[in-house]
Amino acid sequence: MDTRKRGSTSEMQVTSIRLEPELKERLREISGEQGYQTLIRDVFWQFVEQQMGVDEVRPYSAEDRRSPSYPPLLSMSDIRATFRAIAQQHEQCAITGKTIHPQQMMCLGLTINGAI
Repeated sequence: MDTRKRGSTSEMQVTSIRLEPELKERLREISGEQGYQTLIRDVFWQFVEQQMGVDEVRPYSAEDRRSPSYPPLLSMSDIRATFRAIAQQHEQCAITGKTIHPQQMMCLGLTINGAI
């Protein structure tokens, strides 16, 4: 179950979006108990973070981001080059979600959009 903190739905704005019936049904199947509207919001936040850079948009706290239920920010298909680095503080892999500890070897990736 997703444990991230969200605003109350009464604080959210209603937005209409048209979806094909098959797409809506598949989203319902994928989302399970989470609900497809929550899944869509998560996907939109992911897109915003990728476009603006994770440091510019923080809808959830660093603690929330360490949650195993937090969806990955990137996939391997988003990466065009990698290089090795040593973590200077606790980090979280944007692909696997695994915790990276200080002084642990990690890979940094250059995305197809030019972000590291």
